[in-house]
Amino acid sequence: MRAVTWQGTERVSVEGVPEPIIQQPTDAVIRVTSTAICGSDLHLYEVLGPFMTPGDVIGHEPMGIVEEVGAGVTHVRPGDRVVVPFTISCGHCAMCEQALPSQCETTQVTEFGTGAALLGYSKLYGQVPGGQAEYLRVPHADYGLMKVGVELPDENYLFLSDILPTAWQAVQYAGVPRHRTLAVLGLGPVGQFSARIGRHLGARVFGIDPVPERRTLAERHGIEVFDLSEKSVGEIREATQGRGPDAVLDAVGMEAEGSPVGGLAQSLAGKLPDAIARPFMEHAGVDRLAALHTALDLVRRGGTVSLAGVYGGAASPMPLLTMFDKQLQLRMGQCNVRRWTDELLPLVEDPADPLGVGDLVTHRLPLEEAAVGYDLFQKKHDGCIKVVLDPTIAPTPTD
Repeated sequence: MRAVTWQGTERVSVEGVPEPIIQQPTDAVIRVTSTAICGSDLHLYEVLGPFMTPGDVIGHEPMGIVEEVGAGVTHVRPGDRVVVPFTISCGHCAMCEQALPSQCETTQVTEFGTGAALLGYSKLYGQVPGGQAEYLRVPHADYGLMKVGVELPDENYLFLSDILPTAWQAVQYAGVPRHRTLAVLGLGPVGQFSARIGRHLGARVFGIDPVPERRTLAERHGIEVFDLSEKSVGEIREATQGRGPDAVLDAVGMEAEGSPVGGLAQSLAGKLPDAIARPFMEHAGVDRLAALHTALDLVRRGGTVSLAGVYGGAASPMPLLTMFDKQLQLRMGQCNVRRWTDELLPLVEDPADPLGVGDLVTHRLPLEEAAVGYDLFQKKHDGCIKVVLDPTIAPTPTD
């Protein structure tokens, strides 16, 4: 089969790899019909190379049709249309029973001290082949796979795999609707959904992003938008009686603009030999912290900062004096996808499309054009906000 493989820093290619097979009774194999490129994939593309192996199949936002199931899978059967959560969780361990499937004790990657294994996401999270492929093996399918209807387009359901529940959790962690004003830093896919969810739950939402196309898209959904500047921070404070928003949601993460030291550390980590780079990544401060520091500065005293963007440095410096003095609450964590999907399913099937799931994808490309998609997404060219790869589309012929 054809699959998107990691080949080095900022290098992916579509290669022929063996088709997946049932390995455990709890496995299923699906035929992928849509699979998205996530902002977290760019961390593999740019930063986390020391934990990757050339040829790794990447991607963790897929959906498709069940082809085969193991003997222990009863929830779905061949022919069912399903969404695949990016977290691999058993559904019955102590963590899963506490609605924390991202910390699943059955699939935790103890070698690196990390939580549940993830699809297509490096040695740090189990090195499980990912979903940017024609076919995908799904472990613990009876708990993980979400059966969905057949009438609506893939885009109505696809984002249940990751970015929609990630945004929903981040807004819940931010305290909306108890908190009535919310600022969202970064209006990429997760930031777009976070801002829309905040509005849906009744908050006044401010969105901050340096990219005009992203601000324009957010504005269509009732978000008050600002560019990334000191002036914008002052304007948002002024709009909140000088206090700052009740909550600030950081949807940027480790690659924030305006962080030269973190950028240098990331570049260095990507160029070091793996044996040196891995401990460097595990123990050094390699995050670009501009967005996080902005969030901590902007939020009102006694407010909440919610982190949806991924951070990877083990020793990234934090302004603890400010955080303590302002009496802030900081909430974060890998998304517990299946905790939220039952709440989200009626919203994505609602004809009114209250979260705008039909208004996010800017590029739908054949699987074979994955390298083009990664480049567009990374550089934000051509108004790119969200790329979906379609294994069913034939590649464009070349002369």
